[in-house]
Amino acid sequence: MAAHSASSSAFLAAPASLHPAAAPLPSVQISAAGEAATEAQLSGLRGAAVADASKPLSATVTLGLAAPMLAAAAIVAHRPYRRRSAKAASKKARCVAVNAAAGAAEADGPPKRGYFPPRATPILDSMNDEGTASMRRMTVEQLKELAEEVRWQVLDAVSVTGGHLGAGLGVTDLTVALHAVYDTPRDEICWDVAHQCQPHKVLTGRRGRIYTLRQGGGLAGFAKRTESEYDAFGAGHSTTSISAAVGFETARNRQGKKGHSIAVIGDGAITGGMAWEAMNHAGGMRSKIVVVLNDNGQVSLPTFYNKVQMPVGALSETLAGTQMSNRGLQIQDNIAKIETSEGFQRARELAKAASKTLLPDQLSSAAAKLDEYTRDFVKTVPFKGSGSGSKGELFEQLGFYYVGPIDGNNMETLVEVLKNIKQQHEDGRINKPVFLHIKTKKGNGYEPAQRASDKLHAVKPKFNLPKTPSDTPQTPPPPPLTKVFADALVKEAEADDKICAITAAMPGGTGIGIFEKRFGPERTFDVGIAEQHAVTFAAGLAAGGLKPFCSIYSTFLQRGYDQLVHDVALQKLPVRFILDRAGLVGEDGPTHGGTFDLSFMGCIPDMLICASADEAELVNMVHTIAKIDDYPTALRYPRGNAYGDLELPSEPRFLEPGKGRISREGRDGTIALLSVGSRLRECLEAAKRLEQFGISATVADARWVKPLDEKLVSWLATEHKAMITIEENSIGGFSAQVQQSLLEAGHLDGVGRTPLVFRSMMFPDRWIDHDKPEKQYEDAELNASHIVAKALSTLARAGVKVAAPQDQDSLLRVAAP
Repeated sequence: MAAHSASSSAFLAAPASLHPAAAPLPSVQISAAGEAATEAQLSGLRGAAVADASKPLSATVTLGLAAPMLAAAAIVAHRPYRRRSAKAASKKARCVAVNAAAGAAEADGPPKRGYFPPRATPILDSMNDEGTASMRRMTVEQLKELAEEVRWQVLDAVSVTGGHLGAGLGVTDLTVALHAVYDTPRDEICWDVAHQCQPHKVLTGRRGRIYTLRQGGGLAGFAKRTESEYDAFGAGHSTTSISAAVGFETARNRQGKKGHSIAVIGDGAITGGMAWEAMNHAGGMRSKIVVVLNDNGQVSLPTFYNKVQMPVGALSETLAGTQMSNRGLQIQDNIAKIETSEGFQRARELAKAASKTLLPDQLSSAAAKLDEYTRDFVKTVPFKGSGSGSKGELFEQLGFYYVGPIDGNNMETLVEVLKNIKQQHEDGRINKPVFLHIKTKKGNGYEPAQRASDKLHAVKPKFNLPKTPSDTPQTPPPPPLTKVFADALVKEAEADDKICAITAAMPGGTGIGIFEKRFGPERTFDVGIAEQHAVTFAAGLAAGGLKPFCSIYSTFLQRGYDQLVHDVALQKLPVRFILDRAGLVGEDGPTHGGTFDLSFMGCIPDMLICASADEAELVNMVHTIAKIDDYPTALRYPRGNAYGDLELPSEPRFLEPGKGRISREGRDGTIALLSVGSRLRECLEAAKRLEQFGISATVADARWVKPLDEKLVSWLATEHKAMITIEENSIGGFSAQVQQSLLEAGHLDGVGRTPLVFRSMMFPDRWIDHDKPEKQYEDAELNASHIVAKALSTLARAGVKVAAPQDQDSLLRVAAP
């Protein structure tokens, strides 16, 4: 969001010194020797530029050195200066490195407290941020108090950092109980999605850095293996925890090690098919894992919205919906304590042994079933509102020992039941996986969260402070691009009743909630966290004659890739994919970055792919793909707000597939900047800055990755000495399409003419860590200053004469990292 807005500000507020000068500039030749300047020279230039940008040019670098140093700076500025070894060190070493970096961030002065009233935290203080070992010596009463202290600590920290909140508050008691019962980090806790792991981080040696959550150089917002040995398995996406836990348990058994593996999964994540694949496998191999279902009745997000009154999917009702009485839970708590106790398990063993000895095989099998049915009956029939319905049998049939549902915010029950399960697994009385169903209150312990419709799923900094007049901007900000898309889709759907919309449990994030508010659930389909189903469901809708818009974050479409290829593209079905959050996404970090879609979609035959440069283009592209009925299409756009300086088209235009546009035509045929997507304004800003060097650059917007505008590419290659492509994607995306076109057309052969000097700018081949979006794009080297530097080094390769800049600012903007 910030990156998008920042580029707009830079474009609109460019200083007068960036405009082409009237007088001709002295020129110098950048030679191969200049391009090969030493790293010492380059570092010196960078250091001087950063150390004192306010001094006269002579104080940092003389004009006589400008030419070779400019070339050197240009070379260095486009190098990935944080390349990492392909072979990482051990996990412990990685954690040490991360902690060291965090210590450096700490030195910059992150706040030690937030915006909640202070409170004493004696038990948490006594742990000294040294891990969880001391928790296993605490009484239940101490653990209850510890949970309250942790809950306050999470609230206070998130009031500074923003981010996920409600889910973490809901599982604070569970988190304390798990660490108190199990021998972590030896026993692995696999957090599904891990957006609820702030209490876990507070307890596992990271309290001192908790105010750096989601900040550059600070703690990640999700579980991350390189951050702590307590983070057994990294997450960010959904429905991975059970598979990971089965893997840990199997690896432990193969190596003859002791321990336990626990998966904590929510009622939203368990709607994903991978969870059921993992449970099917775990039950079949009798893996002694523990699956804790955190059932807060919201299916992760408030998916009952507008005209939708219940959580998405039949499974939410199978898990007893959102209604359960306190009395019923107390009854179930007691039943769970009994059925996981040693005495009960011994009695079951005796009964099973007797039935095998005294009864024929058929009756023995029936007796075993009777045990399951009796436990299920006791959980259900006598106590209305107390149990799983007749639902525990669902998990029992998958080979699990089902326990619950119990009160997941009752420390006494949690500790006793977990201790029982652990002991029965160790003693061999339960030789199968256990499914522990807990009922929690999302946002537990914080009344405003309990009242909010989304239970404060995610919040902004200072969420707990009352709004003051100064907090309200006089001029409202431009709308989010998500809303621009949703409004455009509503307009198209008003004119075409075949248009329908699909989301995978993200109605708010994708804008489909706006569509549902207008058209209701008859034309809106929330499938839960089930991207594979969403894609093939959309294929079925398209084959049946409707016009489905399948709106999924770019990063989450990765989860439906086979369906995209096999079910949609291979059959050439006109599904419209809307890829929100394309590019870098800020504080959510690499788990949520939309950095691969142009690569993984660009190689699929019959896919049409476009990328909007601004909000006006976004509206036109929504209109365009609504009209394409003979191909699958994809439209990607970034996270963030619209620029706000463009009038949205009242009558959208159809943009011919495979047809780009010239945004700025250069005067001298030196270099062309070919952009796709929202880096276009950075390219236009770079072109302005290049005028200070006597370079008049052409800037083009490809609009379409597939089909590529080969006529535009060929014209740019023919009329310019050099070309650079710019995209918000990893290697193998747009640039690969352009390069293939150039190769096939002979523009790079050098036969009969000087070959085109071709370069590409994209995300570096490494993960971009969480930070503010503008800093992420600086790290990725995709801003205007980096484009200028790349252009200068490319022109040096082409032997083009470059003028020395008139003002030192132009030099410093190129040289500074």
